[in-house]
Amino acid sequence: MRALDRLDWTPLRAELDELGLVSAGRVLSGPQCRALAALYDEDGRFRSTIDMARHRFGEGEYRYFGHPLPDLVTELRAAFWPHLLPIARDWAERLGRPEAWPDDFGQWLERCHRAGQARPTPLLLRYRPGGWNALHRDLYGDLVFPLQVVVGLDEPGTDYTGGEFLVVENRMRAQSRATTAVVGQGEAVIFTTRDRPVRSARGWSAASLRHGVSVVRSGQRRTLGLIFHDAA
Repeated sequence: MRALDRLDWTPLRAELDELGLVSAGRVLSGPQCRALAALYDEDGRFRSTIDMARHRFGEGEYRYFGHPLPDLVTELRAAFWPHLLPIARDWAERLGRPEAWPDDFGQWLERCHRAGQARPTPLLLRYRPGGWNALHRDLYGDLVFPLQVVVGLDEPGTDYTGGEFLVVENRMRAQSRATTAVVGQGEAVIFTTRDRPVRSARGWSAASLRHGVSVVRSGQRRTLGLIFHDAA
């Protein structure tokens, strides 16, 4: 994933600090997106399928990959790790939290597995007209990595309309703030899993964020979700 190595991460990091999400640009080609999207109907690839309406999560469906993960998914998580890790460590330092993430992504996953978080968390999500995702956070155990990534697999405005990605930040003694992003085909959007550091009178405090998807008006919207901690 050389595109990630060529990025100027300084402005990306600044925007992520300010908003809790940022686009890293296109990381997958059209054929790669179509190949990943086509996996959705291969039942043997997945460990679990969630009907969002049944659980009052929204309207739509998502499927968690089982082992072994598709090679491209494995490559993407490993490629993002060295770029996201310094940001995560900086946030943890500002918030006074003990840092628990090794340089090597494989070692981090091993740590998750030893703690009982052994189920893979990368997933494919599919929304059709009327589909949406309620605001939530992807926390699957005590071990959490504070950043995650969504990659668009369909082209907004062509394959579907609506379906904007959004994050809502709950700020201390202030109204909530919403930020939206239209996720292009092959585009990766990085966002916070749980919270981000914000300046306060006493130094730094944690602003809680949740993410979701607005109503899809037409067509089909499919995305790949990359979460960097596994599930209990």
